[in-house]
Amino acid sequence: MSAPLKETAPTGGPAPAGPPVSKSAARAGERRGEGVVLNVFSHGFLALWALLIVLPLLWLVISSFKTDAQIGGSAFGWPHNWSFGVFSRAWNKGIGDYFLNTVIVLVFSVPLTMLFGSMAAYVLARYQFWGNRLLYYFFVAGAMFPVFLALVPLFFMVKRLDMLNTYQGLILVYIAYSMPFTVFFMHAFFRTLPTAVFEAAILDGASHTRTFFQVMMPMAKPGLISVGIFNTLGQWNQFILPTVLMQPQSGSDPERYVLTQGLIQLQQQQGYASDLPVLFAGVTIAMIPMLVVYLSFQRQVQAGLTSATLK
Repeated sequence: MSAPLKETAPTGGPAPAGPPVSKSAARAGERRGEGVVLNVFSHGFLALWALLIVLPLLWLVISSFKTDAQIGGSAFGWPHNWSFGVFSRAWNKGIGDYFLNTVIVLVFSVPLTMLFGSMAAYVLARYQFWGNRLLYYFFVAGAMFPVFLALVPLFFMVKRLDMLNTYQGLILVYIAYSMPFTVFFMHAFFRTLPTAVFEAAILDGASHTRTFFQVMMPMAKPGLISVGIFNTLGQWNQFILPTVLMQPQSGSDPERYVLTQGLIQLQQQQGYASDLPVLFAGVTIAMIPMLVVYLSFQRQVQAGLTSATLK
């Protein structure tokens, strides 16, 4: 009897292939790899951006505790004595008055901007009438109008109203220049609110005014907080409008400079006797309130910016 034939592996041929990989699994693996690369790039860019913003602010605050000699000798070194006396010197040299003037203007300009802007946006978003879109585009076009083009006619208009170097003149101008962005932002937000709630309030006999203030406004709270923070930051840091409108017209007129003007005034008062710590302390005083406001309402701002897309 012949011996049974033994199976031998083929020599020189390719190795047996494994189980086939589906195309969907291959695409999923490619997408995961692309997602990892994108996350690394985005997080690295955000970290770099954070450093570019935080490091100059920290350097500014630390430099306010130094002396002129220490700043000139080692700009990036630590101060020898941590004293808050430089902040009291900056406050007494006029920063306190400029800070108070800025607060007075914003206490009236920001709430009035929010009130008038939200009312206009609500009407344009919820009521259909002839000229609705034309009026909406009129507001939006105001956001694309550079402020520099209107400085000369704006100056003469405020002068004819006898409001130069007055709080009410600057407040009205702030409201006018903040309205386009406020209407644009709140118009998109009011359109995302449920129509059923609005119709239920009308059917229950609520007036249009009551529906707006007691029903729609509370629902639009995230959007109001977001646009309110943006308006506060923009009006607090405004420089060109106060420079044109808040100038004493005679020697007897009081100086109602706001903080942005006051910092320039503080620098000019130094002359050749530089006092950089006082100037740095003044900038720190002007910067800290806005940082506190933004950090306190950071979650509300993010919720307001994303709520329109989530709804």
